[in-house]
Amino acid sequence: MRFAPTAMCRRTPVLVDYCPEILADKDPLNPFANMWDKDEESRKMCELTLPAIQENYYKFDKFYHKRFERTCKKYTAQNFNDISTDENITGFVCGSDTIFCIDEFGGFDDGYFANYDCMKKNSVVYAASFADSHFEQDDYQKLNERLKNFNAIGLRENQMIPYVASHVDVPVQRVIDPTLLLTSNEYDKIADERLENEKYLLLYSRRYNPHMEAYAEKLAAENGWKIVEISLRAKNAEKTNRRMFYEAGVEEFLSLTKYAECVVTNSFHGAIFAVQYSKPLGVFSREQCDTKIKELLALFGLTDHLLVSGAEDKGNLNDINYEVVHSRIAEARKKSLEFLHMELTSCF
Repeated sequence: MRFAPTAMCRRTPVLVDYCPEILADKDPLNPFANMWDKDEESRKMCELTLPAIQENYYKFDKFYHKRFERTCKKYTAQNFNDISTDENITGFVCGSDTIFCIDEFGGFDDGYFANYDCMKKNSVVYAASFADSHFEQDDYQKLNERLKNFNAIGLRENQMIPYVASHVDVPVQRVIDPTLLLTSNEYDKIADERLENEKYLLLYSRRYNPHMEAYAEKLAAENGWKIVEISLRAKNAEKTNRRMFYEAGVEEFLSLTKYAECVVTNSFHGAIFAVQYSKPLGVFSREQCDTKIKELLALFGLTDHLLVSGAEDKGNLNDINYEVVHSRIAEARKKSLEFLHMELTSCF
């Protein structure tokens, strides 16, 4: 399920229930056709994890319904221009995450690039990411046209800021991911109570990495910790002292991070919440996500915590001055909120 962009309706934010064309025929409860990894073992792991995938989907759907005001209707390319009259929409905030990644969405999605008639020059961007997109010459021409749809552009990574700023005549700035606009105290309001009595390492894997798994297992064994694992590696359930928890919803995920002794991950947001809760942290490189992970760690001042094989770790997982890290985040948060306030007050 995708929700983007957010709309401003009578000065009240409303989450647009929107599905891009490329996802229109995809079933989130049956993800096999849309997997990154096509090898037999990965598909088998996904099949074994399917009950947890489906449980996770329903938990997130409940969270969306419970926590957000949404549009009355669902919108696609066929009816999006009706949204202004149907929902009394006056402007749009497009974001965040990899909505500008043309590899992920098969090109330039009209909703994410404000290319529907009702969105043009009524839209701004907050924390959109191009990820590691691969542009051909024709793609740049299309990108330049679509950038003109926006009144202000806040990007999550620095990588594309020089290019975007040189091709538009509107404010362009690097801003932080929206999950960093809140603090751990605010996330505590919705986090579950502790779910595991034993001490544990949280292993959060967005894509299987044997080096990361071996690193986490070695670290857990050395410290006498259990491993709580969020991944599709279903056969790891057979290992001793292991709990597979792919079905974790938002509240459970926050709890698992908050009470972990250590976090090992190749997830962008896994790293963010480990830092939010001041945890010892090891972050592994991940194909198609290197740019955003590297820039995130640079923001934190933790570039030496990026691992490839695990052998690079020199015992610095605990060597994090979180007072300094959170001071860096607070400064970036202040600048990002100022930019977002400018977008909302000046551009609509």
